[in-house]
Amino acid sequence: MKNDTATTFLNFVLIVMVVTCLAVTYFTIHNIHELRGMQAAMTQVNSKAMMAQSLVNDVANFNAQAKNPDLAKILQSVTAKAPTAPAPTH
Repeated sequence: MKNDTATTFLNFVLIVMVVTCLAVTYFTIHNIHELRGMQAAMTQVNSKAMMAQSLVNDVANFNAQAKNPDLAKILQSVTAKAPTAPAPTH
């Protein structure tokens, strides 16, 4: 070859680009795997929260008819602890 310095430099650039692509691919796959795990966990949490809310609603409907003061205290303590959604940040 006429210009060994240019060939060496271009080979080095090629190696750096290949290593960078491999690193980006690895981190992307890792992040997608982690995201899917978090989504599965959030689905379970949401399902349990919906079941709990359904139970609270059923108990509230029952208490509307039964007028049990102990049940009213329990419902009041449960509804007072209900978390509120955080305000969206922009």
